[in-house]
Amino acid sequence: MKKVLFIDRDGTLAIEPPVDYQLDSLEKLEFYPKVFQYLSKIATELEYELVMVTNQDGLGTESFPEDTFWPAQNKLIQAFENEGVVFSEVVIDKTFPHENAPTRKPRTGLLKKYIDSENYDLENSFVIGDRLTDVELAKNLGAKAIYINNVKGLADTEVSVEKETLEATIALETIDWKIVYEFLKLEDRCAEITRNTNETKIYIKVNLDGSGKNDISTGLHFFDHMLDQIGRHGAMDLTVKVDGDLEVDEHHTIEDTMIAFGELFQKALGDKLGIERYGFCLPMDDCLAQVAVDFGGRNWLEWDAEFKREKIGDMPTEMFFHLFKSFTDGAKCNLNIQASGVNEHHKIEGIFKAFAKAMKMAVKRDANNMFLPSTKGML
Repeated sequence: MKKVLFIDRDGTLAIEPPVDYQLDSLEKLEFYPKVFQYLSKIATELEYELVMVTNQDGLGTESFPEDTFWPAQNKLIQAFENEGVVFSEVVIDKTFPHENAPTRKPRTGLLKKYIDSENYDLENSFVIGDRLTDVELAKNLGAKAIYINNVKGLADTEVSVEKETLEATIALETIDWKIVYEFLKLEDRCAEITRNTNETKIYIKVNLDGSGKNDISTGLHFFDHMLDQIGRHGAMDLTVKVDGDLEVDEHHTIEDTMIAFGELFQKALGDKLGIERYGFCLPMDDCLAQVAVDFGGRNWLEWDAEFKREKIGDMPTEMFFHLFKSFTDGAKCNLNIQASGVNEHHKIEGIFKAFAKAMKMAVKRDANNMFLPSTKGML
């Protein structure tokens, strides 16, 4: 199935004339910075069909004659084709007056073939535009949106409400085609896992490219607190739901959760192309925690941290080593963990925060260097 980028023209590809909003002459034609460089990379590197969708209210009327429109439009199309950017279709709505016209964005009258055909993957397609109507078009198509707020003076609260309501994927204060390219190329790495045994029932979902939004419930409050550190400081969205045999003890809940979390991490990393692979050292009051990681495909844990208390919160301190060992087994990574200090709570929280930062560092990707960080050719 084909994925599509439905791209608005004025305010997205070409700068919209600020006076009459009509791009009706060659003198008015001015392109956005970096649009050729990065739209060309999108066209050649990514698997999207490109479709231009634009409202040109009253085109063909006396106030907006076609003979003034087409020279600039044809020049624009030719300029992009010269850079390897070919639009499979250019969809123009000319309706005037346009109130409630079924063909005018955000309505989908001119895009029926994409909706009706089984050949298009609209769920993973995008509308890119500088109006909230472009975001609404995405909703009407069942697609996602990349919204550029070029309209100065539009209240932030209004934009936020609309974006949330219409589920815009990302919003930019002004068009930056480098960001658009990187966003499209580096799709969010999401995965989920269900692991049920006679001792535990576990569901975990992760987005490695999230923003630290967590929903965690394991039945162990301190364990929840530590997993929340991973999500927040690792900038990943994390959902963890665990129903374990806590009436026996904490062991199975902690161990099985971390095994599943490690396996999920390995799954979410996918082919590992472009990742940094290695990753943090941080102080927390009296303590110093150091965590080094290598997602090299082999599991190993080196542990240098001692705890004098039997429990911190409702977690046995003997489980701290074991939970990180369980993670390395599932994620197939090397971990080297060291911590020193006096306060036991600070010590283990410092470890979890450093672990989160190490994860964030190691899974970071570079869109311009999507190669495997290994001389072996595999990780």
